Amino acid sequence: MKRIQAACIFQTLLFSQKPEQGYTKEQALKLNHQEVEHYKHQLEKAKTRYHITEEQEQADGSILVKVRKQYNEKVEIKEYFEM
Repeated sequence: MKRIQAACIFQTLLFSQKPEQGYTKEQALKLNHQEVEHYKHQLEKAKTRYHITEEQEQADGSILVKVRKQYNEKVEIKEYFEM
């Protein structure tokens, strides 16, 4: 039988507003930054170990975030975060 001893999730997230909401690029960018900060706060509140490898503003005001986060807490996965 095989069992996963440790795992790490790599995600690419795009924080953006729907175009039909009519926000300017600056308004959308501000809202998206707030959403990114809320996302980080939620990870910290849940005590999820994570590392943001890239956070990039896009031309349309959206924000692309690449994050590496711990899947479980049972095993130390320090090597995943030292990449």
